[in-house]
Amino acid sequence: MSPFKRYRDIVLVVFLLAAPFFFLRASIRNPSELTPLDEALLRVAAPLEYASAALARGVSSLIGEYVYLVDVKEDNNRLSYENARLRARLRELEHTETENRRLRRLLGMRDTLADETVSAVVIGKDTTEYFRVAHLMVDTPNPRVRVNMPVISLDGAVGTVERVAGQKVAVQLAVDSGFGVDVVVERTRARGFVRGTGDRSRYLVRVEYVRRTDEVEVGDLLVTSGVGCRFPKGIPVARVTKVEPRDFGIYQTVEAEPTVDFSRLEEVLIILNDSEDCEVGRGRRARAQR
Repeated sequence: MSPFKRYRDIVLVVFLLAAPFFFLRASIRNPSELTPLDEALLRVAAPLEYASAALARGVSSLIGEYVYLVDVKEDNNRLSYENARLRARLRELEHTETENRRLRRLLGMRDTLADETVSAVVIGKDTTEYFRVAHLMVDTPNPRVRVNMPVISLDGAVGTVERVAGQKVAVQLAVDSGFGVDVVVERTRARGFVRGTGDRSRYLVRVEYVRRTDEVEVGDLLVTSGVGCRFPKGIPVARVTKVEPRDFGIYQTVEAEPTVDFSRLEEVLIILNDSEDCEVGRGRRARAQR
C-alpha cells in the first residue's frame, strides 16, 4: 500500500471521529461566542441533523406501527376466539331453552291425561332411513310398563310398546304395517281405522273402513276414538292427504300422513293404562246404566 493511501485512510478516520466533537462543540456554545468555523459547521450540520431526525422519526413510526399491528392481531385472535365461544354458548342455551319449552309442554300434556304416564327419551332407531321401531330409555324405572301400552308425543300418537327390558323400551311406530288404531275424523266424527303402510320410502298410513257416504276431505285431522282402550280419546294420529271416492262398494280409499315427525322424535310419554281393566270398567259402567 502506498504512503498516500495509508495516510489518507488515517486522516479520514480521524476526521470522522473528530467531526461529531466539533459539531457538538458548536451546537452547545453560546451563540454570541460562535466563531466563523462554528457557524460553518452548524450550517453544514443543519441538513444532516434534519435528515437524521426525519429518518429517526420514520424508523420510530415504523416500529410503532409494527407493534400496533402485532397487538391488533393478538386482539383480533382473542376476540375471534371469544366470539366463537360465546356463539357456541348461545347455541347451547337456545337448544336448552327449546328443550325446556318442549318438556314443559309435555308435562302440561301429561296433566291433561286421566291415566298415569312415564316419560322417556329416544335413544336409538332402526338403521333404515324410514325406521319402524324406536328404542326408548325410561326416565324412572317403572314395573308397570308393559307390551301394547300406548306411546304419545306432543304431536300425537307415536305407537305402542313392543318390548320391555328394564328401563329400555322398544316401540312399534304408527307407520309399521302391524300397527292399527280406531280413529274418527275430528271435523265430521266419521269413523275409520288407521293402519301403518310399512312403506320404506315414506311415513304414511292408510285409513280403512271409512264409509263411502262419510264426508272426508284432504287436510282433515284424524284422532283416536278411544275404542279398544289402547289410546285415550282425542289423541291426534294423522292428517288426510288423499281421498278417492268410489262409485260402488261400502268403503272409500283414504291415505294420511302421521302428525308425528318420527325423524325428529326425542321425548315421549308412555301411558300406563291397562286395556283389560279398561274394558272391564266399561262393561261395569254399561251394566250400571241399564
